[in-house]
Amino acid sequence: QVQLVESGGGLVQAGASLRLSCAASGLTFSRFAMGWFRQSPGKEREFVASISRNDGRTYYADSVKGRFTISRDNAENAVWLQMNSLKPEDTAVYYCAAARGMGAPMTSSFYDYWGQGTQVTVSS
Repeated sequence: QVQLVESGGGLVQAGASLRLSCAASGLTFSRFAMGWFRQSPGKEREFVASISRNDGRTYYADSVKGRFTISRDNAENAVWLQMNSLKPEDTAVYYCAAARGMGAPMTSSFYDYWGQGTQVTVSS
């Protein structure tokens, strides 16, 4: 079955960096766009970043643009989220997701598979 396993979360101070990883298995990775979403207590899950399946197109939420970078390696079945200049408002559970087809969706309903999430906590 399809598995998406996130790692790399943790507790850091404001201004620090973290790199989240997502390892995918059970799917033809190169046929899926990949995305990162996050959810903090009392809030809806929100889009963070996405990357298309082959041509490397990327999209970012305005709140993370210039600070976060999404990347992928189809040979390794992996996607990463490099997070720099972290802020307390970045605190959330971060989820990796996979979407069939073209493009790089920014809407969660387009995603077919989800990981369990990894907690990121940024202290002030």
